Amino acid sequence: MRIVSICPSNTEIIDYLGLTPALVGVDDYSDYPGEVKSLPQLGPDLSINMDKLESLKPDLVLSSLSVPGMEKNIEELEKRKIPHITLNPQSFTDIADDLLTVGKACGIGEHAIKCRKEFMSTVDSLKSIGAKVSHPPSLYWEWWPKPVFTPGKINWLTELSEMVGAKNLFDDVELASVQTDWEDVVRRKPDYICLAWVGVRQDRVNPELVKKRPRWSELQAVQQDQIFVLEEALYCRPSPLLLKGAVKLAGLLHPDLYRGI
Repeated sequence: MRIVSICPSNTEIIDYLGLTPALVGVDDYSDYPGEVKSLPQLGPDLSINMDKLESLKPDLVLSSLSVPGMEKNIEELEKRKIPHITLNPQSFTDIADDLLTVGKACGIGEHAIKCRKEFMSTVDSLKSIGAKVSHPPSLYWEWWPKPVFTPGKINWLTELSEMVGAKNLFDDVELASVQTDWEDVVRRKPDYICLAWVGVRQDRVNPELVKKRPRWSELQAVQQDQIFVLEEALYCRPSPLLLKGAVKLAGLLHPDLYRGI
């Protein structure tokens, strides 16, 4: 098959299924696995060059509504009658089910069932350990600093937080993404601050600037320097890579509990 992916999380799902050799084109932001950077790049995920995409003669295009604004690409795929699947995962179970959806569409249904089982086995193992934490610390996840965007309850990072023996600071808000402000974060008093800025390289995120925000010096997370600068690819995309992120964060929060995972 000739497969095109137009967002990074889909590219990572394809890789988890072992289908990377079938990829013939990707969006500009797809960077995992590294070899996809040598494929034809079709533009930013919200501004895909549809003429170039169509010229690749794909048998299947994978799009995703987990990227706000992707609708116009999907409309264009439908208009041009290009075969496509649109995913919209918000939880680990959704990601697992998407493995089956993509695998079936690509003719590897049996293999996809095995991949899903492997994926959920790791999820369940992490959850069983996380459930043993008697006083889960609260995590403030920051996707963007100003205006502040942070995940709400209907997001994979709420589930990931529980898997690593912690709690999403904004899990009381029934949204996937919450726009708020620095004062609201101060009122909620997070135990840890997790910086994973979308579209910003890890080495470009400066935690010292966070410490200088108004009243943030009052926070325990700042006073005890409990600020993590995390890799966007491991936390901001609904793909199997989240498991790597979960294991990494679990090791930072509760190294004794999660040793050997």
